[in-house]
Amino acid sequence: MSLRIGQRTRSRAAGIAAALSVAALTGGLVMAAGTNANAAAGCRVDYSVINQWDGGFGANVTVTNLGDPLSNWTLGWSFTAGQKVTQMWGGEFSQSGSAVTVRNTSWNGSLATGASVTPGFNGSWSGSNPTPTSFTLNGVACTGQPTNTSTSTSTSTTTSTTTTTTTTSNPPTGTATGFASQNGGTTGGQGGATVRATTGTQIHQALCSRAGSSTPIVIEVSGTINHGNTAKVSGNSCETAAGVIELKRISNVTIIGVGGGAVFDQLGIHIRESRNIIIRNVTIQNVKKSGSPTSNGGDAIGMESGVRNVWVDHVNLLASGGESEGYDGLFDMKDDTQYVTLSYSTLRNSGRGGLIGSSESDVSNGFVTYHHNLYENIDSRTPLLRGGIAHIYNNHYVSLNESGINSRVGAKAKVDNNYFKNSKDVLGTFYTTEAGYWQVSGNIFDNVTWSAPSSDHKPAGPDVKSTTTVSIPYGYALDQATCVPSVVSRTAGANTGLSESNGSC
Repeated sequence: MSLRIGQRTRSRAAGIAAALSVAALTGGLVMAAGTNANAAAGCRVDYSVINQWDGGFGANVTVTNLGDPLSNWTLGWSFTAGQKVTQMWGGEFSQSGSAVTVRNTSWNGSLATGASVTPGFNGSWSGSNPTPTSFTLNGVACTGQPTNTSTSTSTSTTTSTTTTTTTTSNPPTGTATGFASQNGGTTGGQGGATVRATTGTQIHQALCSRAGSSTPIVIEVSGTINHGNTAKVSGNSCETAAGVIELKRISNVTIIGVGGGAVFDQLGIHIRESRNIIIRNVTIQNVKKSGSPTSNGGDAIGMESGVRNVWVDHVNLLASGGESEGYDGLFDMKDDTQYVTLSYSTLRNSGRGGLIGSSESDVSNGFVTYHHNLYENIDSRTPLLRGGIAHIYNNHYVSLNESGINSRVGAKAKVDNNYFKNSKDVLGTFYTTEAGYWQVSGNIFDNVTWSAPSSDHKPAGPDVKSTTTVSIPYGYALDQATCVPSVVSRTAGANTGLSESNGSC
């Protein structure tokens, strides 16, 4: 279910609800508290059920502020069929009877005119799960027109049936793709100053010299960034640390390699409580969590704690072994990280490709897209999904040594037109009894072997079939799986001129 409410008017287009076969598609929004609590009423709301299963569902509520800027916000709605919010991210919630109240977190209270925020939640239901029925902004009704419906959900315990929307065109070159294009989009430092950095210290200085923590900036990086040239820098617009590129409680930043290339050697990039971040055209290698030197918990790129809208594109991420050699994940997300895309990148020579969710209870992450990437000589986690939704298409997987895409704890993966070669157990639920699900189409399995199933090891093959369906809200174009090795070989990774697929082999 998807509901959009917009404009500063009480008018409602006649017949919309009937045309969509949805009755009374209205919902509830209250925004108040803080400076400008009595700002002119105006908002647009999009309430979307992302997936639904027997007794439970996941949803997003996006509100765009069309009134004066707000420094704090409170979002409210009323359920009409006894639904309950059980888990929330992007806000702090309380529920009394049918009424749900969501207040901003410490990092997303500011809502400028035209800006959006998207609290998401898991909930429970019984019997039916209708859309909420009243919306107000500062006590004034906020009305508009529903623009689309995104789900037709089943109540199976193992599958969720949704209407899949796929267009045949990609966004323009150089624009964030996949889930990073949602939730208001990912533009990084677009429109801000451009500065050049050849050391980690200079990257930190660029962050700290901004007027504020959300002032847009593009940082062009060349040369080698390492422990010896990455010191902590202090300032009102940054929170940095030595030995790691720290993007903490900031927004609107682009880091892009230029010139002869940018190499982050044994030094990772840590993104925490931040949003609207772009990282492109860099190499990050041999980051360790044990031994010497250590950086970023062993993750090449790690995201945690309320991170939103990150686009990582045309990067090389590599290690020289697994956990016993001191390395961890190449691309990790945990503790409420959402709307992320990894595209046209290479991930090599690691025990762990990356994860979504750090434990079986960390299921507040998701909406992640992986496309046109090369995974080569990886033991496992390509990726590991604990809850959430991932879209995985047109990737080339070579030599996955133990397992590949590991969907667990109710996660749903849409796996389209990938090419798997010389690998083992490339898709399934592994190392747990908490099952995940997948929708598959168009994939090629070239010399892939499958283990026998057991209680905590359930490969999807050899007869790979879908166990769920997943709705994708953005447009994308699929390359034929037979073309994927060729396309990825000439486009993925740093220093390829940011090349992208042109739709042919």
